[in-house]
Amino acid sequence: MQISVSSTLTLYHDGQFWVGIIEHVEDERLGIARIVFGAEPSDEEILEFVVNRWEHLSFYGSKDPDMPKVIKNPKRRMREAAKSISGSPASTKAQQALAEQRESLKEQSAHRRSLKKKEKKQERFELREAKRKQKHRGH
Repeated sequence: MQISVSSTLTLYHDGQFWVGIIEHVEDERLGIARIVFGAEPSDEEILEFVVNRWEHLSFYGSKDPDMPKVIKNPKRRMREAAKSISGSPASTKAQQALAEQRESLKEQSAHRRSLKKKEKKQERFELREAKRKQKHRGH
């Protein structure tokens, strides 16, 4: 059994911060992670990130990355790398996966807010009931 693993780190400036998009393909499953670097990272900072913090990333992904076969010709690979550097910052699959991740996080936070709101409402109700019983007891 042969497992194919491929990872790509793409850095770009989004107008305010330097952002890294990590595309990780393992067993034909695409995983996406987004990391905000802030100021422009140096080569040493990128290397330190890859060595020390890569394994702690949580990849959000979807199936079937539709990746083309790896080209073995080194000159062609150089041309492809230069073309990808000058092109768009991330693949559309990565953008879709990040959008799905944002939506799921938004739904989770809305659910948490709703639960908190219900708990506060229940607390206020119980406090009102306790005050009402205290008034009826007399002094």
